[in-house]
Amino acid sequence: MMISRRQWMTGSAALATTLAAGPAMARAFKAKPIGLQLYTVRELFSKDPMGTLEKVAAIGYREVEYGGGGYDKMDHAALRKTMDRLGLKSPSIHVGYEALAADFDGAVKMTKALGADTLVVPYMVDAHRNADGWKAAVANFNRYAERLKKLGIGFAYHNHDFEFTVKPGGTSLFDTLVADTDPALVKLELDLFWAIAAGEDPKAIIARLPGRIYAYHVKDRTADGKMTSVGKGVVDFADIFTLNKIAGVKHFYVENDQSPAPYLPDIQTSFATLSRLGA
Repeated sequence: MMISRRQWMTGSAALATTLAAGPAMARAFKAKPIGLQLYTVRELFSKDPMGTLEKVAAIGYREVEYGGGGYDKMDHAALRKTMDRLGLKSPSIHVGYEALAADFDGAVKMTKALGADTLVVPYMVDAHRNADGWKAAVANFNRYAERLKKLGIGFAYHNHDFEFTVKPGGTSLFDTLVADTDPALVKLELDLFWAIAAGEDPKAIIARLPGRIYAYHVKDRTADGKMTSVGKGVVDFADIFTLNKIAGVKHFYVENDQSPAPYLPDIQTSFATLSRLGA
């Protein structure tokens, strides 16, 4: 599936579109704090979690999403205390599918300890990427989401590219996920980079799933397909964000799986770009 010219504007043209997008779009974005998926700075976080949170907050981020860096084995009460001191919130956390299955109660305890209201399954290994494996996993998504709802916690699934490109029997894993999960229980954390990498149009996904997008993972993409700081690539975020109200999106998490050391300049650039979207 080819990506339209409109999606793949040059970085400078995308910024021009952003600045011209008008007050209505600016207000829609400005109402949402800018967040960071901590997997982006996992190398720093694993060695100095409290110090990393301080640096993230100093840049201006007001939300963080835990994922990777060994956070699941850390002192969650201490992390929460540091967040409270810094004015940070963690609306959602990433918990692996296998970890959730192995220790559901532990995942709930961790979610609540960090002050999150939503648990996100971030990835599915190859063993689940077939017709039978995926059907079983999707059924479990519904069951887990129902159990979590009774405990005051939401559930969402975070995509990569394979959900769109793997098509057992001709139907993509993503289409099966959407069709076979309860939209009132199972929300989506739409990773814009990976959707585009799979040849999808994020705006078409949003239009198809109104009110079902819990959060975006905002990561930019160079013309040759590499991850980069938001604002240094060619993704037209201003255009995508015109559909925020339709999406129902609550959170915007910067993420760069391949952020280069020393990491902080990368997330600072991304923060500055997203801040301009709400200026």
